[in-house]
Amino acid sequence: MLINTILLEFHDNIYSGHLSEYRTIERIKTCAWWPYWRKDVIEYFHSCDRCQKANKATGKRFGLMIHIQEPITPWEVVHMDWVTALPPRCDKIYNACLFIVDRYSKTTIVLLCHKDDTTMDTALFICNRVISYTGLFKNIISDRDQKFTSALWTNLHKILGTKQSLSTAYHPQTYGPGERILQTLEDMIRRFVLMALTLKILMASPIIGVLLYQNWN
Repeated sequence: MLINTILLEFHDNIYSGHLSEYRTIERIKTCAWWPYWRKDVIEYFHSCDRCQKANKATGKRFGLMIHIQEPITPWEVVHMDWVTALPPRCDKIYNACLFIVDRYSKTTIVLLCHKDDTTMDTALFICNRVISYTGLFKNIISDRDQKFTSALWTNLHKILGTKQSLSTAYHPQTYGPGERILQTLEDMIRRFVLMALTLKILMASPIIGVLLYQNWN
């Protein structure tokens, strides 16, 4: 076909040099046209085996996958995440939750809080209401929320002797089982809140813990 001849001439020919998609389009548009020609050029370029093999990667190299060492006792490694942007009618006092999931036992602690709480507020919550019950953690896995990346939070880890592990942005696989539990809890709370249950009543009820680990088989 004439189209294939044009594509071959303007891309594969020794005088064309297997140039980029953009340059091939620029050369063809000066002397040829047919319906959907840009689409054909793009498809032809991406089907060129020589170009795909010879293209040089210009981005950063991918990092190596690092496996999180599994804990051997409860509360060694925990996952932390926030649930915010809850419906404003749900509670006049609280409008967010901080989830803390033990990676070993999957036990979950939910702290009622405000989405505008500072890093200091968060640190005090955890020290006074969680660590006093669980003991010190060895590793805390969290996303890159500004509360977890601040200098205060980093210094707190140094003082307590805990390790901070931040997940890659938009990469929930880092959490593994912890992320699955967090997603389930968030979905449950949002649905109950839509039923006009306040967070205070909801957190006082054992239904969250019962439903989370219920065996439906």
